[in-house]
Amino acid sequence: MKSLLIAILAAASLSAMAQSAVVPAPDQSTLLSAATSQARANKRLVYDFWRDVLEGGHLENADKYLSVGYVQHNPNVPSGRAGFVRFFGQFSKPHPVADRIQAPVVAMIAEGDLVVVALAQSHPVPGKTGQSYSTTWFDMFRIEHGKIVEHWDNALLEK
Repeated sequence: MKSLLIAILAAASLSAMAQSAVVPAPDQSTLLSAATSQARANKRLVYDFWRDVLEGGHLENADKYLSVGYVQHNPNVPSGRAGFVRFFGQFSKPHPVADRIQAPVVAMIAEGDLVVVALAQSHPVPGKTGQSYSTTWFDMFRIEHGKIVEHWDNALLEK
């Protein structure tokens, strides 16, 4: 009986320590501030690229944001601006560009030539119908001469 009580208490303490939900920033405009004008410009470049090209589907504007030799570290997307446009052109259609990123942005951090965007995501709990958990997705961009030259994220190779 004592071991059953210990097991119940242990299970209760684990559920009490359940993960906290990832919460997006309530005001994205505050995410664009930075200590230096270069960091602010880099954040703005990534922010506008996200709204205009990624979410707005305006691939014709990719040259405004991406270098020709853009290096992609996501294993599902080819490197090069042309490769990026070809890949996203398969399923992206242009529509009006929103004033803010529609994805749930948690944070934007700029350091040197790098900008990191953290996004909240929700996924189903494996084997638990109707249950989900939240987690964070990270994208990192390297900026050179006012263009995105490199991108990393935590994507896995799709089947």
